[in-house]
Amino acid sequence: MKPKVFKEEIKLPDGRIISLETGKLAKQAHGSVVVQMGKAMLLCTVVSNYESSNVDFLPLTVDYREKFAAAGRYPGGFFKREARPSDGEILTMRIVDRVLRPLFPKDYHSEVQVMIQLMSHDDDVMPDSLAGLAASAAIQLSDFPFECPISEARVSRLDGKFIINPSRAQLESSDIDIMVGASEDSVMMVEGEMDECSEEEMADAIKFAHESIKDQIKAQNRLADLVGRKKIREYEKSEENQELEKKINDFAYDKCYEIAKNGFSKSERSSSFNSLKEELMNSFEEEEIDKYSNLIDKYFNKTQKEAIRELTLSEGIRLDGRKTDEIRPIWCEVDYLPSTHGSSIFSRGETQALATVTLGTSREANKIDMPSYEGEETFYLHYNFPPFCTGEARPLRGTSRREVGHGNLAQRGLKGMIPDNCPYTVRVVSEVLESNGSSSMATVCSGTMALMDAGIQIKRPVSGIAMGLISDGDRYSVLSDILGDEDHLGDMDFKVTGTSEGITACQMDIKIKGLSYEILVKALKQAKEGRLHILDKISETIQSPNKEVKSHSPKMVTRRIPNEFIGPFIGPGGKVIQELQKVTGCTIVINEDPETEEGIVEILGTDKEGIDSVIAKIESLLFKPEKGKTYSVKVIKILDFGAVVEYDEAPGNEVLLHISEIAWERTENVNDVLKLGDQLDVKYFGVDPRTRKEKVSRKALLERPQRKD
Repeated sequence: MKPKVFKEEIKLPDGRIISLETGKLAKQAHGSVVVQMGKAMLLCTVVSNYESSNVDFLPLTVDYREKFAAAGRYPGGFFKREARPSDGEILTMRIVDRVLRPLFPKDYHSEVQVMIQLMSHDDDVMPDSLAGLAASAAIQLSDFPFECPISEARVSRLDGKFIINPSRAQLESSDIDIMVGASEDSVMMVEGEMDECSEEEMADAIKFAHESIKDQIKAQNRLADLVGRKKIREYEKSEENQELEKKINDFAYDKCYEIAKNGFSKSERSSSFNSLKEELMNSFEEEEIDKYSNLIDKYFNKTQKEAIRELTLSEGIRLDGRKTDEIRPIWCEVDYLPSTHGSSIFSRGETQALATVTLGTSREANKIDMPSYEGEETFYLHYNFPPFCTGEARPLRGTSRREVGHGNLAQRGLKGMIPDNCPYTVRVVSEVLESNGSSSMATVCSGTMALMDAGIQIKRPVSGIAMGLISDGDRYSVLSDILGDEDHLGDMDFKVTGTSEGITACQMDIKIKGLSYEILVKALKQAKEGRLHILDKISETIQSPNKEVKSHSPKMVTRRIPNEFIGPFIGPGGKVIQELQKVTGCTIVINEDPETEEGIVEILGTDKEGIDSVIAKIESLLFKPEKGKTYSVKVIKILDFGAVVEYDEAPGNEVLLHISEIAWERTENVNDVLKLGDQLDVKYFGVDPRTRKEKVSRKALLERPQRKD
């Protein structure tokens, strides 16, 4: 029997259509929807177990995958099957997860799985822009307890005009690229990059995205009403005990307030709170502890959070004793590692990042192979967060999603400052050695200094800062350079990177409803003050990029050669170029430029003589003597019918000096006139039409003897 299909449409400001369809596919899932824009189609399914998991958090998994068949392609590699998710897919998972997770009830502990799959690709549609819409629409068709529908939209600015969900071609020419996640009345998530835009411009972009999101939410509600809304499922709610909560609050609130007010370090503060909790536990009977241990932990943490927030709101004092706009002490160092191409240390409070820079050719570019995008990055950043940086011992299980996300944020903050004419592929690696508050922003700062230390002529230095917000509805405090603890207890966590001229990247998670744009702009401007303060500290350590790369760093030289010379330069089976690399110690990479029909030769080496030898080989290959001009040559081979000579200004470029052109007198034996290694001048006559070979003459430069009578 043909299924009954329900469909709704969303009209974007420029007239393009997004459709939502349900009832045809994946009907055993608890909610499923197909989102289509152009030829791009995403299938999203959601399922949640009816049994509660034995955990005290929401076990939510958001999985986003792009099928290669969607673009009519095969997966790369030996096994022709999609395997682990790419970084691009992981970043999309994180963006969707961050908006969905806060909208489930805090006491809902049943496992939830959201699966989003790209089933059909359109080159003019970026599918990650539709993933949040697909996830929320599917949840609206389920019976999950979920606060309200949301959606996500990408906004870019091209020629001064904002665009919702631009194509990749439009995005490449835009100066703003941000993803915004929101409900109908509140912005919840912002992440993206900008070309040094102002705080007001960023707020305008968020507003523009939010208006489109409201239309997308209305379409979800229409679809859910059309299908028929399901009754929200019953689930086992958390146990509550108001009497116990009051007892713990009365016992611990003032003491938590005093500990928070003392301005302890992280370890001292943790020790004091642990001692207080132990004192609290001792105040209970053993039977009460056995019965209410989970509730005691919950209410103590709640009391601790309330006390710390009130201290900041009422007295403007923070956990470590700072004022709300105060930055922790900073120290920096460059050129710390002797063998790297560039290195730096950035320490701010109890957060420390060590960055290294490695320079290479286009061969080292980061290849991106996704169904929705194929390309490469010549600047990329990797971020490592080992367990020791927070004083923990835990298993290492490969690169985490968090590391991918934080590294991507730092990369986006820095990449706009890499000059277009940078000849290198540049890899930055950040090793987080200590962490208590925004190691990703420390990565931006250490990365900036390492790039300057490496001699990369960045346009301007970039710094980054993590900000927080605490509000009770009437009062609010914006916190600069937040600690890890302040991240957990605040109402907004946002990270901003930028130069002295403007913002280059941001990441925001907003936990309160109805945050006004006035407060948002104020917070961004306070962040700017913090960024500029950090930039001053960076400039005290290194004011501008080093004029040259380090002596042990590879030097990059590029040359262009016509396509017809690429084959001779490489040689049969690569023999010529391989021998040249072996002799000179240089790495040589050749890329064809289809627009100019030229080859771009990249020469990378640490030895100047080796680089000069490669350049000389290229110049020799490209050397074209001019007709009628005189050249100095050296004899390199004697033949019966002449001598092979090599142009002095183009070593390796040879021509035959025929025996008849050696002298005016008849030459019976070449050895009678010339010897190997002889230097002489010859005149170039171009290509002889009879022999179709290049002709040079020594005798043309000699005085012609008088004819004897």
